[in-house]
Amino acid sequence: MSAPSEIPDAIARLDELTRRLRAECPWDREQDERSIVPHTVEEAYELADAAHAGDDAKLLDELGDVLFQVHFLSLLLEERGAGDLATVAEHCRQKLIRRHPHVFGDVEAQSAGEVLRNWDAIKATEAGREPGLFGEVPENLPALLYARKVQRRAATAGLLARAPDPNPAERDAAFEQIGEQLFAAVDEARRLRVDPELALRAAAQRFRDRLSSEGDP
Repeated sequence: MSAPSEIPDAIARLDELTRRLRAECPWDREQDERSIVPHTVEEAYELADAAHAGDDAKLLDELGDVLFQVHFLSLLLEERGAGDLATVAEHCRQKLIRRHPHVFGDVEAQSAGEVLRNWDAIKATEAGREPGLFGEVPENLPALLYARKVQRRAATAGLLARAPDPNPAERDAAFEQIGEQLFAAVDEARRLRVDPELALRAAAQRFRDRLSSEGDP
């Protein structure tokens, strides 16, 4: 286990390696953010898989891959004078402080649900955000993530019922039950020759359009 004092040196060595690859590797020289992001997404899914598997060795490996993606994309920003890794880190630090007033300010939040609601409310007031209830909900998210994000925005605005925060035991029990329900829905879609990804996306979009047509709060 590294001491905290060793972290900056390790990060600096990775940064140095990233710069050398960008300068000397033909493949790395050809990349831009559009070509590299599919790899970033793939690495994020592999990281999620390692986390769900409880495999610490694989988690460490996949975290490294994601960290490299952050370094590489930050370097692309630096090359066109739009920022650098230090700018990315400081921007992230300031955003986390701003969105955690219950830690760094005088706001009280007694549950994870309250934290999420405060987070969404603060996010909606930040400069540069697209207006509206569903502003900046990426439409290219996988259907399940897209549906969850749309529902979360609606719940934050009071347009969907807010469930009480579950305890860990309830969440663990629901994990298996919901997985079975989703699996059954996919099987039904298979039997009827319906693409479940497209069906769910269409349902989420209808929900979004309906609320948008009624007027954003």
